[in-house]
Amino acid sequence: MLTGKLVRLRALEPSDAEALYRWNEDPDVGRWMINEYPLSLAQVTEHCAQRRHNTYGDLSLCVETLAERRAIGLVSLTGAEPESGRADLDVYLGEAEFRGGGYGTDAVRVLCRYGFDAMRLHGISLWVVAENTAAYHVYRKLGFVEEGRKRESFRRDGRWHDEILMSVLEGELADAR
Repeated sequence: MLTGKLVRLRALEPSDAEALYRWNEDPDVGRWMINEYPLSLAQVTEHCAQRRHNTYGDLSLCVETLAERRAIGLVSLTGAEPESGRADLDVYLGEAEFRGGGYGTDAVRVLCRYGFDAMRLHGISLWVVAENTAAYHVYRKLGFVEEGRKRESFRRDGRWHDEILMSVLEGELADAR
């Protein structure tokens, strides 16, 4: 288990399928994400049961509160390669009452620390939609810096939005809460 101040990160379990399904049905959760086609609860359950094991190149973890041991979201590092020492970060909190309370910040910090310390990564990158100001603020607080922008590359609500490429290097991660 990877433990922070507010959360612990653990492997996904088949029993997480119902929460994942509920989160994916929440329009606020998927607002700034590229969504797959709708999936049934049975399909999500099957996906959880048949999910590949976590590996160096593909690590997905459930975000759980320390206090209640309640699953509230997901974080992942993907595309990790030892040759480049880099990986891509994805994160979302599915439970609305835990957004804005430092849980996402703690989860990202814990996962990045694991990536730098245990996986020996040198850099972690992510894409964030420019209008997703809450996520952008979290990433900046943790030491992520802007590296570039894809103009009008994300479509939502009938209009195009820019995406910002951000990254943090080993040694730049802030111990923010």
